[in-house]
Amino acid sequence: MNTIQNPSSAESRQKDSLLGVSQRLPPANVQAEQALLGALLTNNRAYDRVSDFLTGAHFAEEVNGRIYDAISRRIEAGQLADPVTLRAEFENTGVLDSVGGPAYLAKLLTSMVGIINAADYGRVIHDAWIRRQLIDIGQDVVNNAFGARPDLDGPDQIAASEEALFRLATEKGQDGGFMSFDRALTEALDIAQQAFSRSGDVVGLTTGLRDLDKKTGGLHPSDLLILAGRPAMGKTALATKIAFSAARAIMEEARDAPPDARPKGSVAIFSLEMSAEQLATRILSEQASVSGEKIRRGDLGQKEFDRFVQVSRELAQLPLHIDDTPAITLSAMRTRCRRLARTKGLSLVVVDYLQLMRPSVGSRAENRVLEISMITQGLKALAKELSVPVIALSQLSRQVESREDKRPMLSDLRESGSIEQDADAVMFVYRDQYYLQQRQPKETSYDSQDKYQTAMEEWQRKMDLAHNRAELILEKQRHGPTGTVHLFFEGEFTRFADLDMVHDV
Repeated sequence: MNTIQNPSSAESRQKDSLLGVSQRLPPANVQAEQALLGALLTNNRAYDRVSDFLTGAHFAEEVNGRIYDAISRRIEAGQLADPVTLRAEFENTGVLDSVGGPAYLAKLLTSMVGIINAADYGRVIHDAWIRRQLIDIGQDVVNNAFGARPDLDGPDQIAASEEALFRLATEKGQDGGFMSFDRALTEALDIAQQAFSRSGDVVGLTTGLRDLDKKTGGLHPSDLLILAGRPAMGKTALATKIAFSAARAIMEEARDAPPDARPKGSVAIFSLEMSAEQLATRILSEQASVSGEKIRRGDLGQKEFDRFVQVSRELAQLPLHIDDTPAITLSAMRTRCRRLARTKGLSLVVVDYLQLMRPSVGSRAENRVLEISMITQGLKALAKELSVPVIALSQLSRQVESREDKRPMLSDLRESGSIEQDADAVMFVYRDQYYLQQRQPKETSYDSQDKYQTAMEEWQRKMDLAHNRAELILEKQRHGPTGTVHLFFEGEFTRFADLDMVHDV
């Protein structure tokens, strides 16, 4: 028999439950705090065991945190920190007034632990702080869900909560620190061994472009690569080509792995400008050699349609994932990448394009330049955290159009300062054919037919040289040479490929 709950009684039980939670004391271990401070005051060498992860803000008792900070200042200044040297400072500031004055220092000395145990006590203090931060985040989640932040809708509240948790996870002070040089050398030798054992010039993940791989050695973990260009240059097509080639290489490598092996990796594309269907159609058009325009119009012959379907079945197995969320935030992107890395493995991230992104929820920049700086720094941090290459597409400013030579430069990057600074490599895609088409001579501009004919012949000669050609200008590369890579570009299928410079006429 179904019963209808009394709303007032349900609300009462919920209120009582929340009241019980609110009456709990926040996690803290004051005895551990006092014992650690006693050890520091007795033997300043104990500070070395906790200084890399502990600060005064981690103490539950404010007075203990202020004492710890005072001890830290003196030790880091090369001075002795003990009850005698600190007494004058504490008397002048009144820090100890609430705990009985200088006598509190004597109490700390009686609570002392040995220097060997100092790190363990520091960890206990730090762990209690993390738990208090989690409680604060949980309270914010509950309050926001009840409407404390009407400016945030449900998805934004999720993103804000994830960002707060991620910030706590990355800033908790336990990760990082020095790596011994012998360990760094061992890892460097492992990378060199992997490169030596591979055939060809590709050390990292292949781009599918022979000459680009020769210059860069492939795509390397933790690198942020910027691919920039003016509209209609083919940025998305080139990025899609690289993503597809990387995914295919991952799939071929996985075929040789044992059936029960974990996924070797996958490729994530964040398409902020095009829908997932449009991007998939572009890849199908390229691989099936069927014009994208024909696909959109449905103007396909039976043979073309059969080839289109056959290629789509072959490509369905690719470890390629597309997220077409518009104006995605950096925190949401980070969360989805971490989830994909955990479940499927992650080898490459492509962002099309970074000017359409938003910074993390809750972060507010004073201007667009600072906002882009936050985004590029976040993408670089994402590459380092997940140890994967990140390719971010970027627009160029209009000043390119005002020059005679329209090949891009670093200064043409829109909001260029932070992008150029944070990137490990900056590449520009340029097609001279695009600009030559706009310069076709007009007969009315010449006073004689001969001059017009001469101009047309010269224009046609340049068009023939630029036909189906593109340049990938590697303007910055932190770990290798710069220069220009010549590529083949087929506009009908928006397809980039290697250019045969030997047999090309």
